[in-house]
Amino acid sequence: MAPRSIASLTLSFGLVAVPVKLFTATESKSGVGFNLMHKDCGTRVRQQYICPTHNQVVERSDMVKGYEFEKDKYVLFEPSELEALEASASHTIDIVSFMPTEAIDPIYMDKAYFLGPDKRGAKPYQLLHEAMRETGTCALAKWVSRGKQHMVQVRAGRDGLIMQQLLYADEVRSQEDLHIEKPSLQPSELQLAEQLIEQYRVEGYDSAAYEDEEKERVLAAIDQKVAGNKITAAPDVQQTGAEVIDLVEALRASLKKKAPSSARTQAAAAPATKAKEPEAPPAKPRRGVRRAAIQEATPAPARRTASKK
Repeated sequence: MAPRSIASLTLSFGLVAVPVKLFTATESKSGVGFNLMHKDCGTRVRQQYICPTHNQVVERSDMVKGYEFEKDKYVLFEPSELEALEASASHTIDIVSFMPTEAIDPIYMDKAYFLGPDKRGAKPYQLLHEAMRETGTCALAKWVSRGKQHMVQVRAGRDGLIMQQLLYADEVRSQEDLHIEKPSLQPSELQLAEQLIEQYRVEGYDSAAYEDEEKERVLAAIDQKVAGNKITAAPDVQQTGAEVIDLVEALRASLKKKAPSSARTQAAAAPATKAKEPEAPPAKPRRGVRRAAIQEATPAPARRTASKK
């Protein structure tokens, strides 16, 4: 199914105007959802809105939106007035400057959107996309949506332009408030830590290589519950080495535990393994693999029944 655009906008800078379509780039996958039920009869309970003045249930058709301008004082808006406020919003993404793509700290990045060319916009769209790729730059722009002006980053992705909403300074907390202690470090400690990083290092993030293992574990347990089995908590496994007595020894032990994953990482870790050290134990199978084997041996009901809300 082809994605549907949520808005038609104009990306503008100087005298250049690029007609674009806006698409959502992400969707949130929630965890396993549980419904609130009536304990006595097992019926799902409903949520209702209650007016405390009249002590009665208010239907959605009888609701209007209001703005609190003073404590417990509201001004009410009709739907037509809200539409008028929305109509005054600009349908233009106004570029104010260009900068290096990595210039914006990721902590300021919020929701992401895809931008695609609209009618008669393919040529200028592609020109802007390639120009930003070649120069390693991104655009900083202003965009008004739903009563708020957003600062956004427009950057060149692999297949097209990506627009990312940015947070304002007052929307990001300061890490200085944590008053993080900064003890002195020994060169030998830093060298061991860098070697450990090299052993775990990969060239990039492959999103398809990971899955929500916790969600799969919960769903597997629900399948067992549907089959009539009781769910019990797993034994609490005592964590060893939670309190680090000797940082250097802990780093050395971690280097022994983590086997290099490639020839490049083996070469990088070579200076740390000149002395003969015991071979790393074989890697344990992934939890998901073991669970899959168990489920294959013990068939469970269809998951659709377990996860149905």
